[in-house]
Amino acid sequence: MTTTADTHRSPAARRGTAALTVTALTTALVTTAALSAAAAAPAHAASGSASTLSAAAQSPSASADTFRDCPALPAGVDPSQWRCEALTATGSLTLGSRTVPALAPMTITHAEGPLADGGDGQVWGAMRSGPGPVPGGLLGIPGTADRNPWTSLSLMPEYGGRSDFYSTGNSLGLLTLRFRVLSPLLPRTCVIGRDNPVELRLQRVGGSQWVSQDPPVIDFDARDDAFAVPAATGCGPLGPLVDAHLGVPAATGNSIALSASYTFATYDRLPVG
Repeated sequence: MTTTADTHRSPAARRGTAALTVTALTTALVTTAALSAAAAAPAHAASGSASTLSAAAQSPSASADTFRDCPALPAGVDPSQWRCEALTATGSLTLGSRTVPALAPMTITHAEGPLADGGDGQVWGAMRSGPGPVPGGLLGIPGTADRNPWTSLSLMPEYGGRSDFYSTGNSLGLLTLRFRVLSPLLPRTCVIGRDNPVELRLQRVGGSQWVSQDPPVIDFDARDDAFAVPAATGCGPLGPLVDAHLGVPAATGNSIALSASYTFATYDRLPVG
């Protein structure tokens, strides 16, 4: 069960047009936006939503905190036959022509088990993540963001609304993501995949390692390099600069590589605290 919650010009031509406007956009908009934004904190500086996560990635343990996002079960099912599953992962991401070498830790929680009618069931829980800095910042110039934080640029993955975690062999199912594009000079609405989320079909790479039997903790690596990425939307007048710098839209050349730790507990044995 899955859960929900000009086009006539080539991408290279669009990026070429955008490149011609970068200087004017940067001079007229970056300076103006930086001066006006200096009076207020960046819109993305703080968030109380489930899309933030503490800094360090660790193998999950069977604590109440690990399973805080376990969803409510469907009516009429047996809790002892349903597992809450939590996966924590870090890794690298390439969208178009730009690589984020160190994604912030992200945790994905869902539940699965037999439905009352005997079918397979899944229920989405939550995704927690944080921003990963893009080298070169908004202008794509190495070191610029370090010298001028107003030109910093980060990508933060968010749940795209569809998932199917039943796996077959090394295929780990489906996960859709959006990527929020964060910079003090961009509106909070700047997102890659807002209307057409990126579809990941991760494949396990190599074997899995049982780190612990009690609590159960399994480590593994996963990768996908066959997904398409749309252009960013909602980015305001700096949208062409964002697309040109990131190299999106991109039908090929995208990849994500993750190192993950996975744990689970049946609902009748979920830790409390």
